[in-house]
Amino acid sequence: MKSSLFEAPVESVFAFHEREDALTLLSPAFPPVTVISRTGGIRAGARVVLRIGPITWIAAHTAYERDRLFVDEQISGPFASWVHHHEFADEGGHCRLTDRVSFDLPGGRVVNALFGWAVALSLHPMFRHRHAVTRKYVA
Repeated sequence: MKSSLFEAPVESVFAFHEREDALTLLSPAFPPVTVISRTGGIRAGARVVLRIGPITWIAAHTAYERDRLFVDEQISGPFASWVHHHEFADEGGHCRLTDRVSFDLPGGRVVNALFGWAVALSLHPMFRHRHAVTRKYVA
């Protein structure tokens, strides 16, 4: 989980995430991320196909509440399951953005117990980068 407070209204932070180029802007340089196709923006029913290094990742957006949240879930990719909640909350005219990810690794309980912590730890730099980019565009 990563949570940051932005000195911008919820509407501005959410609108940044709805931009056509937001996913490209938010993707760190490594591993390289290429958007292969995108349909529907971030609303429920939208789909995105990414190439992350040598891996193809297909995600579907499953929930959308303007200025409050959107959720994407892996349809096909490196995880047994992946659900990412993007939550937006008003805190006195500022926006609290919280990213929550739940995932399971292929291989079941033992693999998750042995390696899940390392994967969770590896997500921290990605979300630090995403929140820094968001701050640049909404501040």
